[in-house]
Amino acid sequence: MALSVPAIMRTTAARLSALYLLLFALCAVALVFYMTSLSARMLTGQTQETINDEVLGLARAYQRGGLPVLVRVVEQRSRQPGANLYLIADTNGQILTGNVQSLEPGVLETEGWTTRPFSYQRFGEGELDRLRNGLAEPGTAQAEGQSGHNAIALVLRLPNQMIMLVGRDLGEPERFRAVIRRALTLALGMMALGGLLIWFFVGRSALKRIDGVSEASRRIMGGDLAGRLPVTGVGDEFDRLSENLNAMLARIAALNEGLKQVSDNIAHDLKTPLTRLRNRAEAALSGKPKVGDYKQALESTIAESDHLIKTFNAILMISRLEAGYSSENTVQVDLAATVADVVELYEPVAEEAGVTVETAVDGSFIVRGNRELIGQALSNIVDNAIKYSLDAVGGKPAVRVSLQREAGEIRLTVADNGQGIPDHADRARATERFVRLEKSRSQPGSGLGLSLAKAVMKFHEGRLDLLPGDPGLSVVMSFPERTDR
Repeated sequence: MALSVPAIMRTTAARLSALYLLLFALCAVALVFYMTSLSARMLTGQTQETINDEVLGLARAYQRGGLPVLVRVVEQRSRQPGANLYLIADTNGQILTGNVQSLEPGVLETEGWTTRPFSYQRFGEGELDRLRNGLAEPGTAQAEGQSGHNAIALVLRLPNQMIMLVGRDLGEPERFRAVIRRALTLALGMMALGGLLIWFFVGRSALKRIDGVSEASRRIMGGDLAGRLPVTGVGDEFDRLSENLNAMLARIAALNEGLKQVSDNIAHDLKTPLTRLRNRAEAALSGKPKVGDYKQALESTIAESDHLIKTFNAILMISRLEAGYSSENTVQVDLAATVADVVELYEPVAEEAGVTVETAVDGSFIVRGNRELIGQALSNIVDNAIKYSLDAVGGKPAVRVSLQREAGEIRLTVADNGQGIPDHADRARATERFVRLEKSRSQPGSGLGLSLAKAVMKFHEGRLDLLPGDPGLSVVMSFPERTDR
């Protein structure tokens, strides 16, 4: 995938970045223009206030001594550095005194504040402009009122109909606007350049990461279920998405592996009972058997069929539990009562086999779960313990069921004194479906009891541990100790 500008523009991140950049630029322009206009109005207001103060002072001078005193005050103030604009003209608009050489036409024809800024020339600026421009003749100077200076002023009519103008140059507000305009242009240019650079490099990095995810996805879809999406380790949204997808892929791979194992185990372990069914049916049809032989063959066939049905029911139950689905509601379950019910159920079987079953339960142990599922898992474990305690060495076969609280958990332990499973790898394999260790091949069963118990514990957010005993094996069902889920 080429990392071009059109390719970057097609990404959501680039489009959002462009939208935010445009929105920020519009807000910045609006804010700067608003602040510029507000500052200019404030300066104009201060200018008008200053002019009003000047006019009041000149009015007091006129009241003290009339026109001669007013003229002297105007001439005195006109000569001061940075003076305002002062002008006294006759009734025809001819300038008599002040520091203004020429005005934009029509300014003296009004009375009061000028409606808009006007251009003017101070005394001496015309000659200075001609010298700067290299003009030899005074007649070739710029037209009056076109020097580029702007001002606002208050025009008054004196009692003798003479005209007085007091104004102030607008150079300071205009310079302020120019500075703000240049700063705005520079800031927007730098912001646009920085935004484009960041936009390009961020979009390019995002495209590279997306390309990596796409390539890994193609490999996975091609059959490489061990492949995973790349994770850079920076912890951003791409990493979080990749980690979640990797967890999902790991879960799918585990389910596929489990499905493969189940298929293989079903083909291997169910082949024998199906062969026995066929052989018994064939034996019943061969020769001239008696009615009793038919009855015996049918009874054995029914028993074998019941065993197969139980096996398939267990497989379905395990699959539903591992998928996190159960139509049964969870309630508060007293494990002590469940232990008592299961032990009472298996006491006759244990007594007949010569196995002693003991319980060590003191108090109430409440968990949130499914009573039937917990009872079925415990029944499978107790049944296994009774069968495999028969080969006890140096003592009478015994099974002990106990409940205790430890490290925030409620642990239900079923321990026997048989030969156990000394190899750690064998203990890990014992909870897989249809796995029957060599020592257990002589015992009846399908190899699904511990698998079902493990699925039940996973459904209850607990765990199933197989620990070596001294002697024998201890199977521990650990439930989280809480009453709500």
